[in-house]
Amino acid sequence: MTTEGSDETHRGHGAEELHDAPFGRSELASLPASEAARLLERREITSVELVEQLVARIEAIDLPGGGGGANVALRSVLELAPDALERAAALDAERAAGRVRGAAHGLPVLVKDNIDTVAPLHTTAGSFVFGGSSPGSDATVVSALRAAGAIVLGKANLSEWANFRSRPSSSGWSAVGGQARNPHVLDRTPGGSSAGSGAAVAARLAPLAVGTETDGSILCPAAACGVIGLKPTVGLVSRTGIVPISESQDTAGPFARSVEDVALLLEVLSRAVDDGEDRHAVSAGRPRGHEPHYVALLGDGNLRGVRVGVLREGGFTDYHPPTDRVFETALAALREVGAEVVDGISLPNGPLNSGDDEMIVLTHEFRSGLDRYLERRAEQAGEGEQRRLPRTMEDVITHIEQSREERADLFGAELLSRSAATAGIGADVYREAWERNRERSRSKGLDLLFQDVDVIVVPAMSPPWVIDHVAGDAVAGAGWSPPAVAGYPSATMPMGTVGGLPVGVAIWGPPWSEARLLEVMFALERCLGTSVTSPMPAFVPSVSIQA
Repeated sequence: MTTEGSDETHRGHGAEELHDAPFGRSELASLPASEAARLLERREITSVELVEQLVARIEAIDLPGGGGGANVALRSVLELAPDALERAAALDAERAAGRVRGAAHGLPVLVKDNIDTVAPLHTTAGSFVFGGSSPGSDATVVSALRAAGAIVLGKANLSEWANFRSRPSSSGWSAVGGQARNPHVLDRTPGGSSAGSGAAVAARLAPLAVGTETDGSILCPAAACGVIGLKPTVGLVSRTGIVPISESQDTAGPFARSVEDVALLLEVLSRAVDDGEDRHAVSAGRPRGHEPHYVALLGDGNLRGVRVGVLREGGFTDYHPPTDRVFETALAALREVGAEVVDGISLPNGPLNSGDDEMIVLTHEFRSGLDRYLERRAEQAGEGEQRRLPRTMEDVITHIEQSREERADLFGAELLSRSAATAGIGADVYREAWERNRERSRSKGLDLLFQDVDVIVVPAMSPPWVIDHVAGDAVAGAGWSPPAVAGYPSATMPMGTVGGLPVGVAIWGPPWSEARLLEVMFALERCLGTSVTSPMPAFVPSVSIQA
């Protein structure tokens, strides 16, 4: 099936097309992770070869001042791991000796730079406030990646402080990394805050990446960059060692170019539990019988018996007609693969969005959570480093206001200041807002809708907007907030293009329904074809969209 409403010829990532890919041959760099894993298993390639080609591609097109005439300074990668090739060689040796840790053995992955990684890598959250220091321990998710045999290739750029520094802001901008760009059209946003994770996977700089989301920070860049992203149920993946915003909404999640790859990476991330610090991410918190064997549960592409609700009320459609037209082709594909599409489901208790209550919750939780993170990181540092590291949110604000390199002339610290002015999670106003949030998003919202349908679909967002460091982001509409506030899983995948820019379909599910979301996306992927669901970026400077 091809998508009506798309206005360009799509190109997939098949090996026969890679000779024409921008910047030369990229056979290994363009492989989906699952295909690379099969080639590694058959000893047709090595992890060293895979890492070498990815590093060469990153250096050629992503890093400012890269080699050759092809450099576009995508700025999606903040830092390459100096030990990546050494790690790859060690994992190749393990494989040769018959010791294979699993499907992720020898696969490279980029990690968002608000996720702790020990030296020689750093963790900055996009800010210079940490200087040249490194955390004293890996985040639990990074430990799970290493244990599974994945290679941490480097750290991905992000919206500074996960886009909770100021308003207005420009998604994908950080003081450390500069402005990340969209590999499809370079003057367009890559989305945020996991901008580098989405852009790098789309640009074939890594087959896999890990991002984080509080409200849209996985789905937005995945949709903007034309890749697949999944935000898990809060509690599936530990947040220990991740720079926090919200205890009730934060989670890490996978980016990839195929549904099988997302399932593969989610299996690894879901092992990050029971670390003794994140009270939500414990095995006992999962439903009885819940086993995260996501690859095995992808199904056969047939969705007979699956009820898919289409939510149009509440501003989830009608904000960008060309995107709506592409969305209709995704609904047609769902019908083609056997799903029962229940169009126009209604909201019995009014809008799902939480408005001011969500901001009250986020600022109060950020106040408490960031101070705990900063104190933990300082305690792990050496005696000399401890004196230089920030201990409180006020230290961070002072740094932004006094440091020229933080570019306070572009973006201030309004959200940090607003958070610092709260009393944290002990405040009555916080508890009252938290309860209203949960009631509106769960018991009087999504829980009622999921009594009648298995999943809900909406357009993820309009095409990515032009980067603007004066007015900031120009979000016309979005399809990610309700499940983010509820702590429920959601995902997005490409469904077509508008004006050469990708647009995605967002899929929401009830808690712990990651396997169902992946099953629906797998069926869509087979129906639409990888030329639609994994578009090859063109790296064009600009494009004009006729609405």
